[in-house]
Amino acid sequence: QLQLVESGGGLVQPGESLRLSCVASGHTLDYYAIGWFRQAPGKEREGVSCFSSRDGIQSYADSVKGRFTISIGDAKNAVELQMNSLTPEDTPVYYCAADPWASCSGYWWIAGEYDVWGRGTQVTVSS
Repeated sequence: QLQLVESGGGLVQPGESLRLSCVASGHTLDYYAIGWFRQAPGKEREGVSCFSSRDGIQSYADSVKGRFTISIGDAKNAVELQMNSLTPEDTPVYYCAADPWASCSGYWWIAGEYDVWGRGTQVTVSS
């Protein structure tokens, strides 16, 4: 059974970068759509980016376009999110999620499209 574990979060200053990793176990990420989401306290989970290992399609929320890049490792068992030019608005807990039926060209930003979730990694951007 597929399990996901996020890592790479931490405390950085505005303008700095972080690289988050989502490592899969129990199954490779072949033919999955993998999404990165974030959630601040009291707010809904927000879709940040999506990568389709089926066709290589990448999607991004408008708020992170040009700053974040999603990629998959050659072994197809990890997806990374490179985050540059971070601002305090990028602060909350980041989660990765995967589903074989989700589509990065469809409603990828909807949390309900994904069946498997990691437990999250905290990102804090503060001066």
